[in-house]
Amino acid sequence: MFGLEPHVLLLLLACLVAACAFEFVNGFHDTANAVATVIYTNTLRPWVAVVWSAFWNFIGVFAGGIGVAMGIVYLLPVESLVDQNVYHGIAMVGALILSAIIWNVGTWYYGLPSSSSHALIGSILGVGIAFTFLPDTASAAVNWAKAGETMLALIISPIFGFSLTIIMMFLLKRFVRSKAIFKEPHKRKPPPLWIRLILITTCTLVSFFHGSNDGQKGVGLIMLILIGIVPTFFALNQDLNPLDMRDSLVKIEQVLQKVNPQDLDADDRQLLAEAQTQTNDLDRIFASKTSVDQLPRNTRFEIRRDILLLNNRAAKLMGSKRISISTADRTMYEGAIKEMKSFTDYAPSWVLLIVSLSLGLGTMIGWQRIVKTIGERIGKEHLTYAQGASSELVAALMIGVSTNYGLPTSTTHVLSSAIAGSMVANRGVKNLNPQMVRNIALAWVLTLPVTMFLAGGLFLLFRAVL
Repeated sequence: MFGLEPHVLLLLLACLVAACAFEFVNGFHDTANAVATVIYTNTLRPWVAVVWSAFWNFIGVFAGGIGVAMGIVYLLPVESLVDQNVYHGIAMVGALILSAIIWNVGTWYYGLPSSSSHALIGSILGVGIAFTFLPDTASAAVNWAKAGETMLALIISPIFGFSLTIIMMFLLKRFVRSKAIFKEPHKRKPPPLWIRLILITTCTLVSFFHGSNDGQKGVGLIMLILIGIVPTFFALNQDLNPLDMRDSLVKIEQVLQKVNPQDLDADDRQLLAEAQTQTNDLDRIFASKTSVDQLPRNTRFEIRRDILLLNNRAAKLMGSKRISISTADRTMYEGAIKEMKSFTDYAPSWVLLIVSLSLGLGTMIGWQRIVKTIGERIGKEHLTYAQGASSELVAALMIGVSTNYGLPTSTTHVLSSAIAGSMVANRGVKNLNPQMVRNIALAWVLTLPVTMFLAGGLFLLFRAVL
């Protein structure tokens, strides 16, 4: 399989199993975000709630696209981390998966709703930073621009979740005449039908968008594994013919030829030269090829590298104020780049399937610990119908928007912040449980540095051993 030696194939399978384990842990770690409100308001029985949530997590993975997955992949420029030694790729993915799982299981055990997203992203950054400490490392191993964009999304989303829930609670109190939704749920009786339908709908939305966002992180993780360990097979979308990108390449070359180097400063001229180097390299690879069978498999990774480098250099160049090209040329360039990126930005259907199954199965197991924290310990009062509905509606909105823009967000952070906002909206800041809020905040603050340190240490250890 993939032309790998048996022991390397076993290591690859072990990494894939570990990635599925991460999504499984993610499922039961983050299940509370979707089911806590329907369980604590007696809207659904616990087993019905978790099965329903698991189903919509499953659907969400398939419906979410791959924008978030590629955001995870491009946090770490795999092209600079993978060399001809397949064991180095295994060291990379093994370190980041293990560190993320260790942190997730630890915080789950103590009932702390920390972020699986932070754990994975921290692990990826830790591996990238550790790579710079290796001998003969000439380039940066972290895509800091993408990392900054990702971290901004993770920081802003809880703030919006907290604030929007307060606004939502104010609107409910202002315009909803029925006071039943603001009362503590009866311990045994379900809520009125119209309230049940609202809560089931919000639970469904959070589950669906959780799958579409957090599930895509698992897809990105598996693509890191496949590209890192068997790049000749997974560097490019195997359902597409690489020779078909030659038309797009010609369009990009036409646009670059219209750029006058004399109008540019030294940095922009260097970007132009580097972009033309990538187009020349692609021309060399495609030269005299009339069928995909004539394209050596080991050139697929070279094509992927050239496409990503060309996209990076040309995008910076087109953003320069010194570039004077027509709107039509810019449109042609953007369309051509988008067509070429379709060869690199993909995920096989079997990857989506195993991630969705892992996430769905995990959702049905181990939910009690964090559900109790979400439902009882963030605030000093029992969750009301209004609090549950407003918190989940805001969380679903925030996650959906992030997914639409291809940005990873923390379902845990958003919903926990929304629950806290609903508590504040009821009786002010004093309505929060200070000890639990401190514990959750501490887990949030520690997630990134701990996972970065753990993943970096494991990566250097594995590189020394393998």
